[in-house]
Amino acid sequence: METLLEFDTDLFLWLNQQHSTWLDPVMLWISDKKTWIPFYLLLIGLMVWWFKKRVWSVLVAVILTIALADGITSKVMKPYFERPRPSHEQALQGKVHLVNDYRGGTFGFASSHAANTFGLAMILFLFFKNNTKQAGWLFVWAAVVSYSRIYLGVHYPLDILVGALVGLLIASFLYTIHQKIFG
Repeated sequence: METLLEFDTDLFLWLNQQHSTWLDPVMLWISDKKTWIPFYLLLIGLMVWWFKKRVWSVLVAVILTIALADGITSKVMKPYFERPRPSHEQALQGKVHLVNDYRGGTFGFASSHAANTFGLAMILFLFFKNNTKQAGWLFVWAAVVSYSRIYLGVHYPLDILVGALVGLLIASFLYTIHQKIFG
């Protein structure tokens, strides 16, 4: 376990140091949840257009995916594991590139951003399975949002990986339940 955490820290430091002053505000913007409100509204519009009368069951599945992904990572995993974010890790002070002194909360394992975005990407990918080419771009979006957390110095790669896995599993589980109930 110690070797894995050392590798995680080394990879984090390498990725976090790949920064540029012009990219700092961009990554801060990408990481901000409010940035994506128009995108979410567009997705809701597409769901209404695509699913028509069935949209309510789909919306409930999407909302449950995000609520569970966020709840499990924020309310269960972070308090249980108590792994400090790199921005709060004393041993890394002076080594972590921070943007506007943004540090996030105290604990970071696992990433809620990664869980939420990958959960959303997965459940919509499954629901839009006839348009997987277009829905596949949601995974690129989730990866960019998740990477922004490493760039900003608030998550290790393992935080992101586990958060993404939590979101993917919850979305797959809820999609399966939805299909059993609503076909």
